[in-house]
Amino acid sequence: MKTTHKVIFDNAVNMEAVKSESVNLMVTSPPYPMIKMWDEIFAQQSSLVKKALEKGDGDYAFELMHQVLDPVWKEVYRVLKYSGFACINIGDATRTINGNFVLYPNHMRILKAALELGFSALPCILWRKQTNAPNKFMGSGMLPAGAYVTLEHEYILILRKGPKREFKKEKDKKIRRESAIFWEERNSWFSDVWFDVKGTPQALNNKDARLRSAAYPFEVVYRLINMYSAKSDLVLDPFLGTGTTTAAAMASGRNSIGYEIDPFLKNIVDRIKDTIIDSSKQIIRRRLARHMEFVVNWLKTKGGLKYDNAHYGFPVMSAQEKELILNDPINITHSDTGFYEVIYSGEPQPEFCKDWSKELQERNLDTITQNLHQSISLKNSAQIKLF
Repeated sequence: MKTTHKVIFDNAVNMEAVKSESVNLMVTSPPYPMIKMWDEIFAQQSSLVKKALEKGDGDYAFELMHQVLDPVWKEVYRVLKYSGFACINIGDATRTINGNFVLYPNHMRILKAALELGFSALPCILWRKQTNAPNKFMGSGMLPAGAYVTLEHEYILILRKGPKREFKKEKDKKIRRESAIFWEERNSWFSDVWFDVKGTPQALNNKDARLRSAAYPFEVVYRLINMYSAKSDLVLDPFLGTGTTTAAAMASGRNSIGYEIDPFLKNIVDRIKDTIIDSSKQIIRRRLARHMEFVVNWLKTKGGLKYDNAHYGFPVMSAQEKELILNDPINITHSDTGFYEVIYSGEPQPEFCKDWSKELQERNLDTITQNLHQSISLKNSAQIKLF
C-alpha cells in the first residue's frame, strides 16, 4: 500500500488545485475568532477586524472574523465527495471588552454557516482539556453571582455532505473491513464526550511558532481519521498548522492534502518525515496491546469472545473486526515541493501473531495482563513528539 501527501503554503480559499468532489474527509482546527492570539492573522485578512477591536465592538469583530473563515467552509463543501465528512475542532472564546466579560460561541457560528452551505449536522463531540491552573476560576470566586464557569472543553463539529456513504464494489468493501476499529475503541471513540484526551503542548523549538500554530492533540485527529474514513481515502486540512493532520493521515494509511497560510511553519511540517515511521509503529503497537489487555480482562470477568481476527489470530468481539489489520509505514520519501510518499507493510505485526487460543489457555492471565501493561506503558499518542 502507498499513500501520497501534499502540503501547500497558501491561503485555504485558494484551493483551485483540489478537484470538486475529490475529498473523503476534512479534518481541521482553524484559528479561533476572538482568541487574542489570533487577532493579527484575522486583521491581516480583513482590515475591519482591527478597527472593530479598537472601537471595542466585540460582536462586530466576532462576525468579521467568521466572515474570513466562511469562504474556506464553502471551498470545503465544494471539494468534499457526496457522503464525505467534515470534522471541525473549535473552541468558544471568552473575552473582556470595555469591561464586559462575554462568551463568543464560535461553534454555533460555524455550524450556522455550514448548515447554510448544505451540510447535515451529526452529533458533535466534546473533548475536555482540563486546565491545571490553581486560580482558574474567573470573577469573585466563592462569592455568589460574580464568578464565571471556566471553559475546559472544545467542540468537534461532525458534518456530512449528502447521504450516508455506501461501499458497493467488493474492493471497497474489503478496504472498509480492513480499516475497522476495535469494538472497545468504537465504544470509547464514538462517545459524545472524550475525557481521555489532554491538550498537551507539542515539542516545538520556537515559542512564537507554538503561539501561532496552537495545534490540537494528535490523538484527536488520529481518532477522527480512523472513525470517518477508510484506508487510501483522501483527507484535507485547510488550516494545517504544524502538520498534525498530515502526520495522523500517514499513521493511518490515508492520503492527505494540507493548506497552511504561514510559511514560517514549513520547517516544522518537514520534520514529520524524520519521526513518523517510528511514531506510527509505536501508536499501532499501543492499540494492539490495549486490545489484548481488553481481551484478557474480558476473559477474566465475562468469558470467551466469539470471533478471531484472521491476521493476528487474537479474539475480537464482533465479526466486523475479523479482517482488521493495522499497516506499519516502512518508508517515506519527500520532495522540495512539499510532496510526500509513504510505503506500508501489508503484513501484520509479527509480535502480535500467535496461537492466541493456546497462549490464553496455557499462560496465567494475570501474567499476560502484567506483560501487556508493560508493553503499553508508552506515552499517550497525544504526547508523542512527532515534530
